[in-house]
Amino acid sequence: MSEPTEPVDVLFVVAPHSLLLDLAGPAEAFRLSNRHLANEGRAPRFRLRFAGPEAQMETSVGLCIAKLEALPNAFDRPTWVVLVGQPSEVLARPGTGAGSSAVARWLAHTLPTLLAADARHALVTICGGALLAARAGLIGSRRCTTHHELLGALREAAPAAQVVDNRVFVLDDRLASSAGVTAGIDLALHLIALTCGERIAAAVAQDMVVYLRRNASDPELSPLLAHRHHLHPAVHRVQDAVSADPTHHWTMTALADAGHVTPRHLLRLFTLHAAVSPLAYVQGIRLERARQAIRHGASVTRAALDAGFSSDLQLRRAWRQRFGGTPRATAA
Repeated sequence: MSEPTEPVDVLFVVAPHSLLLDLAGPAEAFRLSNRHLANEGRAPRFRLRFAGPEAQMETSVGLCIAKLEALPNAFDRPTWVVLVGQPSEVLARPGTGAGSSAVARWLAHTLPTLLAADARHALVTICGGALLAARAGLIGSRRCTTHHELLGALREAAPAAQVVDNRVFVLDDRLASSAGVTAGIDLALHLIALTCGERIAAAVAQDMVVYLRRNASDPELSPLLAHRHHLHPAVHRVQDAVSADPTHHWTMTALADAGHVTPRHLLRLFTLHAAVSPLAYVQGIRLERARQAIRHGASVTRAALDAGFSSDLQLRRAWRQRFGGTPRATAA
């Protein structure tokens, strides 16, 4: 997406049962950016608009949004059309209900022409909004992403697309797509940085108490939460212990003691329930701790010691095997 030279209409398309946070989070980020621009004596860069098939639509949490404008047939200003997600049970029944059918028809028959007519227009999808765009034929062969539970459905709906797994957001020309729910805030902050500058984006992030702004190279799922989609208590005990103290000397014996099982049994449990070995899990946690430390200004040596590596050489070797390159060059 190129930086616009004039104010942008940010048009949120509100379909039935739209996920409220998909809409409210990014909208609030754009609103706050205008406020910070005004504090600096600068003109606003975004005009928030909300459109739907009816003047009032019920969201995913039951709250109704009223005074929606009609879905437009023309854009007379630079416009970013934002498609937000819906609950998975709604997405599983595409076009169900008059409101959903009206949005689907508008996307399929109106939006392709509008987007093609002017390079100032762009499409932004948040969470399952990418699936709505794909079903309308708006993605083509572009790179894109969505919520991790919808990646398979997105590949089916857009077989020519380059669907990227485990990314917070992906930019491809005039298509910007984000992963699940709060990732829409990360994408909005990135677009604000492109349009208004990093200082304004940082101020908005501070207002919204976003501790760490993620970028396009970050995974959707934090490594600190990875491999935890299971219910086995012994494996969780070990993972909790490692996360609480990654600098501990974690041998297989020490890990097994934390889980109250034998080392051999722990290896079987991790392989079955976490799909990773215990020692590989330890290294993943340490790499993430080191990455965060480097991003916050620590030296490679300091980050290595604080994360539990015996030396910066050990960190560099593990980093090269996992990510390629060097910690300083690729941690951002």
